[in-house]
Amino acid sequence: MRHIAIIGSGPAGYYTAEAAQKKYGDDVQVDIIDRLPVPFGLIRTGVAPDHQSIKAVSRRYEKTALNENVRFVGNVTVGEDISITELQERYDAVVLATGAPHDRVLDIPGSDLNGVIGSAAFVGWYNGHPDFKDLNPPLDAKTVAIIGNGNVALDVARILSKTPDEFVGSDIVGHALDALRKSQVEQVIFLGRRGPHQIAMTPKELGELMHLERAKPVVDAADFPDEGDDAMLEPGMRKSVTHLREFYRQAEALQEKPVTIDFDFFAMPVEIKGDGHVQKIVVEKTELDRDLRSTGTGETYEVDCQLLVTCIGYRTPPIEGVPYEHGRGRFANDQGRILPGLYCVGWAKRGPSGTIGTNKPDGFAVIDTIDEDIGEGSRKEGRPSLDALLAERQVQPVTFRDWKKIEEAEIAQAREGAPREKFVEIGDMIAAQKS
Repeated sequence: MRHIAIIGSGPAGYYTAEAAQKKYGDDVQVDIIDRLPVPFGLIRTGVAPDHQSIKAVSRRYEKTALNENVRFVGNVTVGEDISITELQERYDAVVLATGAPHDRVLDIPGSDLNGVIGSAAFVGWYNGHPDFKDLNPPLDAKTVAIIGNGNVALDVARILSKTPDEFVGSDIVGHALDALRKSQVEQVIFLGRRGPHQIAMTPKELGELMHLERAKPVVDAADFPDEGDDAMLEPGMRKSVTHLREFYRQAEALQEKPVTIDFDFFAMPVEIKGDGHVQKIVVEKTELDRDLRSTGTGETYEVDCQLLVTCIGYRTPPIEGVPYEHGRGRFANDQGRILPGLYCVGWAKRGPSGTIGTNKPDGFAVIDTIDEDIGEGSRKEGRPSLDALLAERQVQPVTFRDWKKIEEAEIAQAREGAPREKFVEIGDMIAAQKS
């Protein structure tokens, strides 16, 4: 029997568990440990609440979770309730699938002003993550600036721009929906260091901006290269740029919509100004060099805003005793190997890159690596030893069956038209699974 512990219950964690199950069948026990009492990581608290079709991937993970040799161990914090060393003593392999839940730091003057919020916090707030339930972003702002030209930036802009009726069918949490109903936002501005041909927004998500009830996307034709140059782009990027050009062509037809979503390309924030609260961003115009890297021109201008959301990437939080690459914001590893018996997968391995599906081959690859290293397994005790230690420390883990009770309670308290109303207090989650 092989004993594997996976830290983190998001896509990387469950794909790794699925891979272990397929390789070893009944000859493996996998414990998926998470600090929250609820599983699925960014599927629950990172994917936009109005993208329910993407969240449906959790059904695949549920099939894995319901097998007897895979167990969810929620409400257990590695580093507090149990250490990495203690897990290594009990399991043949420990896999870090912790993702990259922390924001990269915006390292410019004024980034510590009130009203400057990282996307992990903002997305966590409207998705009901317990860590961010009390964020209370200043939605009395008339203008919101978003630093970044990726899909997370798109999600933030779309959520800020929608009408309450457009959230029907979503699982946006009640406190966020109530705040957005009172929102005063009239303009959202994307600030991106490079141009339309370098945008990291995917076509499907970008195209949604054209169909918002009260908001219209706005681009400046002067930012585009010659249209013939679009042919050199790979197909997905070409579709995204086609959307951007269509935004410009449809400007007159969309002009009656009161909320604008402006694309400010070749714009690099260099300073944030304000008296205790963000009021302006100083932006330097950029140009592209031969390698398509942005370089400052020395010409600056100011953008008024009262809320700034940074969507500039994420990093994996360090864990004591685990080698870490601070420059890349991930665990130091060689093809998923960190130390003997210790591995990483997903964003904790690669850094924040790729899609949800990218984690599947990653999970299967790390299990192949583990198989090379542990062979037939060892005499380690695995699950019984973990249970004994947690009981000794009076830590009460939440099982997948417990989670199903929490889920039932969330579904039961959903507002009309919503699939669920998430609990945002851990105490409420624990109480629901005991009822």
